[in-house]
Amino acid sequence: MLPTGGEHILVASVSTVAYLGLEARAVEVQCNLVAGLPKFVVVGLPDKAVAESRERVRAAMAAIGLALPPKHIVLNLSPADLPKEGSHFDLPIALALLAAMGVVDAETIAGYVVVGELALDGRIAPSPGVLLAAMHAGEEGKGLVCPAAQGPEASWAGQVEVLAATDLIALLNHFKGTQLLPAPRPGEVDPPGMGPDLAQVKGQETAKRALEIAAAGGHNMLMVGPPGAGKSLMASCLPGILPPLEAAEALEVSMVASVAGTLQGGRLTRTRPFRSPHHSASMAALTGGGLKVKPGEVSLAHLGVLFLDELPEFQRAVLDSLRQPLEAGVVSVARANAHVTFPARVQLIAAMNPCRCGHLGDPSLACARAPRCAADYQAKVSGPLLDRIDLHVEVQPVTAADLVLPPPAEGSAEVAARVAAARAIQTARYAETPVRTNAEADGEALMACATPDEAGRKLLAQAAEAMRLSARGYTRVLRVARTIADLNGAEGVTRIHVAEALSYRRQAPRS
Repeated sequence: MLPTGGEHILVASVSTVAYLGLEARAVEVQCNLVAGLPKFVVVGLPDKAVAESRERVRAAMAAIGLALPPKHIVLNLSPADLPKEGSHFDLPIALALLAAMGVVDAETIAGYVVVGELALDGRIAPSPGVLLAAMHAGEEGKGLVCPAAQGPEASWAGQVEVLAATDLIALLNHFKGTQLLPAPRPGEVDPPGMGPDLAQVKGQETAKRALEIAAAGGHNMLMVGPPGAGKSLMASCLPGILPPLEAAEALEVSMVASVAGTLQGGRLTRTRPFRSPHHSASMAALTGGGLKVKPGEVSLAHLGVLFLDELPEFQRAVLDSLRQPLEAGVVSVARANAHVTFPARVQLIAAMNPCRCGHLGDPSLACARAPRCAADYQAKVSGPLLDRIDLHVEVQPVTAADLVLPPPAEGSAEVAARVAAARAIQTARYAETPVRTNAEADGEALMACATPDEAGRKLLAQAAEAMRLSARGYTRVLRVARTIADLNGAEGVTRIHVAEALSYRRQAPRS
């Protein structure tokens, strides 16, 4: 309470956050009660959801038997030039108002960061981004007030005092000391999921070998083959052979899910994300954006797999928007009112038919326009995007005779063991660098471990000229060769490793 002149102006403030990508920025909610015509004003660049919080706060306070004071109420969200979006400002606005009214002690709530949406009956409803708010509170040396449903999520932030309340009256009772809220426990960690087993795939030994290489080194992969050859099945088997997320990686993935509002019950998972958007997805849906900037599919698949089925059916501009994220591992969304960056370290797995009819090379099924049909169809995917794909695999059709064969001797468990061994080699190799897999290695880190022997260098030089490899293509061949050597347990890269890596490389068309 600050006196000015002969009039008492009631002022209180509560700490909260505004989300910009995966960054939580500090916001102070300042409440000012002055004599004058009754009015409730929220200033500080609020969006529609924040502006509507006035009615939710008014109804929630009425539900616990309190009425707004007959004064001029001004709520300022500071800093005023930072856009404020989301319903999580409801609870800090309500607490700032209650502190100004003297219902709750202002000094007590000053030690907390507050987030949460208010229902009309006073319940505190979940809102996206609580994990980020909890981590911000820990950095500021404060506690966190959040909805009860998201207490387990907030508890993953570490040594942060978390007050998870079901409704406004329970929170006020806690601050008054009449009924203390129990400390929430961290959410459960789900065991890694397996998904389909590679033993279900009949034949396709070349494609399964390429899938193993892709999993071992985190490489991008494209499968081209007729309908029903098993491309989608093999892609869905990939999470089952990838190593589970480490603790730090699981927290990274959960932070993206928290901002997107998809983290349910505070449950963390060790399974790598697998996202498979429909080919009608827009650019904003794939890379992020929208009126309220949210992470797209490429960020929701961070540290996991982004599977694009029917690749040429995506809009070309949408596919080309992936070129920068695939190279940099992040996606920057620039809008007039926001500029945010989301992580996007993904493994791209794509599948497509060789032509529109899907049966190129089969004289009994192919259309009369072959091979022009195939050239037109495949040209819908740009060369620069294809150049960023390490492994190009021709998937052969599956016959009825293949389907009656007994299951393969190896399934996902056996392949996953070899992949885990190769990943362990890479973890030890790049321990002092930010690189996690061979697919991320570049510059000196790559040349130090992937330079082939003399025979391998000669083969690579000849192939680079014959196949017209770009500098990026040359580097990606070295990365794949290093992964093949890791799967074989070899110290260095030899000619045989380079030869296999080149066999998966797409040859540039001659003019």
